[in-house]
Amino acid sequence: MDDHAAALLDFEPRFATVAVIIPAMNEARNLPYVAERMPEVDEIIVVDGHSTDDTVEVARTLWPEALVLTQTRSGKGNALACGFAHATADIIVMIDADGSTDPAEIPDFVDALLCGADLAKGSRFSQGGASDDITFFRRWGNRGLNWLVNRIFDAEYQDLCYGYNAFWRTNLPVLDLPDVHAKTPQWGDGFEVETVINVRMIRAGKKIREVGSHERCRIHGRSNLNAVSDGMRVLRTINHERKLHRSTRR
Repeated sequence: MDDHAAALLDFEPRFATVAVIIPAMNEARNLPYVAERMPEVDEIIVVDGHSTDDTVEVARTLWPEALVLTQTRSGKGNALACGFAHATADIIVMIDADGSTDPAEIPDFVDALLCGADLAKGSRFSQGGASDDITFFRRWGNRGLNWLVNRIFDAEYQDLCYGYNAFWRTNLPVLDLPDVHAKTPQWGDGFEVETVINVRMIRAGKKIREVGSHERCRIHGRSNLNAVSDGMRVLRTINHERKLHRSTRR
């Protein structure tokens, strides 16, 4: 039994309730693995991205008490924002539905928050972190974007482009994510949401702690990630946040 599997047996969130947000689109074959590794938490919210497979039915079978809802637009950012809007627990954890982010690591993220962090930021490049999936091209792209954010915002991130994060729900106003009820696509609806969260937490002066995390390969299906187009969206996001940062400091 590995250390994280052992932690599942005696993990009980103390002093705070925990909600896990799982955006999922056509992940019916991967959700059983996610459920198997999930510790006892207070809320599970599965946000379906208009799946054409049995994602919704599988989610309801695996987690009968979970809230399963359909996102209002498209994109990972909108799915997360929809989940955040329905969460009532003290701590919000965001993970992927494809098996790449290990739910058994949730206690590590919760511990970081209970020890004083505002954002527990998953990192594949911190102590205890690793990746079975990242390519050479994506690694160097991430490194460049990471350097840029650290330089502009005086941050110390080691892994900007990784979506396994946890934060106190009271920090949701800081994130200022797009209105989930807007009818048209919004900036922040896509993969750039992770950069938005990381940068706005830094801009607000919040305490960040990176948590070593082991990224696995997707179990079934194909990733929706496109290294070039999504990298450009992240770059545009950094530039947008840089302008906001300058205007607020005047």
